[in-house]
Amino acid sequence: MAALKLAIGNKNYSSWSMRPWLALRANDIPFVETLIPLYTDDPADKAQILSFSRAGKVPVLVDGDVTVWDSLAIIEYIAERYPEAKLWPDDVAARAHARSVCAEMHSGFVTLRNECGMNLHRPIRAVALSADAKANVARIEEIWRECRTRYGAQGPFLFGRFGAADAMYAPVVHRFRTYAIEVAPDTRAYMETMMALPAFQEWTRDGLAETLVIAKFEDA
Repeated sequence: MAALKLAIGNKNYSSWSMRPWLALRANDIPFVETLIPLYTDDPADKAQILSFSRAGKVPVLVDGDVTVWDSLAIIEYIAERYPEAKLWPDDVAARAHARSVCAEMHSGFVTLRNECGMNLHRPIRAVALSADAKANVARIEEIWRECRTRYGAQGPFLFGRFGAADAMYAPVVHRFRTYAIEVAPDTRAYMETMMALPAFQEWTRDGLAETLVIAKFEDA
């Protein structure tokens, strides 16, 4: 069986790429990684992205004749293709809860994204957050707290064992750390759980080793 192929963007900046990559790596699912530099003036980079998907964006997962794009769609596909990974909880109610918080992450928190872009190279320092960004932070903390309260007896991640929800919220851990955002002790404990995950550490090391600098992401 041919290995999965995952096209991703720069690990330093690409939060969307981090999510399915982490879902695969944390579950020891073999795949071939293709890193395509984003926001360059080289037409070859854009052409390479288009060769994976006509949507013109990463991440993109290729599994033989099947091509899946968009982070959450890829995670859904991985969950179906590798049910033993248990990316979604077995319990129907818990699974609905997990899908809901993943969808909220996928479509929401725009202000926090804009004010605190993922940038692993950035020196750790606080920024003045808008009221909307602070509300985003508070809502994320609420989600994490509710999940850990409900499912904490099953393990240290949002739904016990590492799953889709952890992959979807992983870039937020970097944002909270990089921008020195003040969070509650239980939020910090969950962040430490994620940062101790070997796959999370591998992505972080790779991102820090990158040398490409995208100026528009270096202003904050």
